[in-house]
Amino acid sequence: MSEPVSVGEAVETEPRRRPGRALRFGLIVTAVLLLLFGVPWWTLAWSGNRWPGAVFAAGTVLFAVAAVAFPFLMFSGHGRHHRDGAARAADTMLGVVWVLFVWSLLGTVLRAVLALAGVADPARSRIVTASVAVVATVLLLWGYAEAMRVSRVRRIDVRIPRLGQGLDGLKVVLLTDTHYGPIDRARWSRGVVDVVNSLEPDVVAHTGDIADGEVAQRREQAAPLGDVRARLARVYVTGNHEYFSGAQRWVEHMAALGWEALHNRHVVVTRNGDSLVVAGVDDRTAAGSGVPGHHMDHEAALAGADPDLPVLLLAHQPQQITGAVAHGVELQLSGHTHGGQMWPFHYLVRLDQPVLQGLSRHGERTQLYTSRGTGFWGPPFRIFAPSEITLLTLHAA
Repeated sequence: MSEPVSVGEAVETEPRRRPGRALRFGLIVTAVLLLLFGVPWWTLAWSGNRWPGAVFAAGTVLFAVAAVAFPFLMFSGHGRHHRDGAARAADTMLGVVWVLFVWSLLGTVLRAVLALAGVADPARSRIVTASVAVVATVLLLWGYAEAMRVSRVRRIDVRIPRLGQGLDGLKVVLLTDTHYGPIDRARWSRGVVDVVNSLEPDVVAHTGDIADGEVAQRREQAAPLGDVRARLARVYVTGNHEYFSGAQRWVEHMAALGWEALHNRHVVVTRNGDSLVVAGVDDRTAAGSGVPGHHMDHEAALAGADPDLPVLLLAHQPQQITGAVAHGVELQLSGHTHGGQMWPFHYLVRLDQPVLQGLSRHGERTQLYTSRGTGFWGPPFRIFAPSEITLLTLHAA
């Protein structure tokens, strides 16, 4: 990492090229693929099932073809060309094999219980196989329905001691991680905007990861955002996925749709004689993206702001809370985690982020609200991690 830009902020730089890096990457990818596809294959096709030869052969070929095709579909779909058909296939395959992998591992518990109960193979293995297949199928169907439905409203009350009485009851609607992508969700986007407008918000915030793809590819899906209504402000900051998809073009497009792009800057909203600073910083990956002028900079975002006013900060990742605490921010709004999106992936998310979802306190003054996200990334499934449109009502002390 380079020297800090300001308190609590670090610039991510390009890693140095090292000999053998590509080989190590290839070995890691191969090992992951063998686990992801091999464990379900062992449970469903091999194990002690003793399926007829034709059934075993068909299952083995299916898993082998899927394992070989998956990385090619993923790189084709999410690489520089953004081929949507390949991305849809790879994302769906990833979701399916993840659920099969998880429940195949959990199936070993059932296998042990059946063994203790004296159930022998092939009956024991076939019971496990049937259980894993049924549970996975139910979860995938339910998870798909959860991912594709218009998000439910999650209502949160937040008390901010320095908030003036004139702003008591201020309604802030948070959208984040809409991830407009390979699956055309223009109708879903319209439904989300209808829900937002029905809440009659004072401020609407979008904390990044608008889309996977360039503006030209996702323009139709993002178009309803131009119809969002807010009494005082519509504000937006970049997420990490913008830096794969033309971040500056998304900043400019959101401005064209009538949103204030808080590119390390702030605005002040006022009601009944009291004011609130609404600031935003770029995602923490911005500095290493190579996009000129993009980096996380709390000092620039708050430059010129009245220090006696409370601050609402937009920052895509919960991990950016360190800078918010250092700068005395009252409330940070974030997304990024998706609440894990597909259980039990949330355990991996917590290795990188301080919070998975919900309202939390950091330091003496700062609170953080982390949304589970309004859309989904990649696999079109949400399992035990429902999406949300968040209505935060701010209250004075």
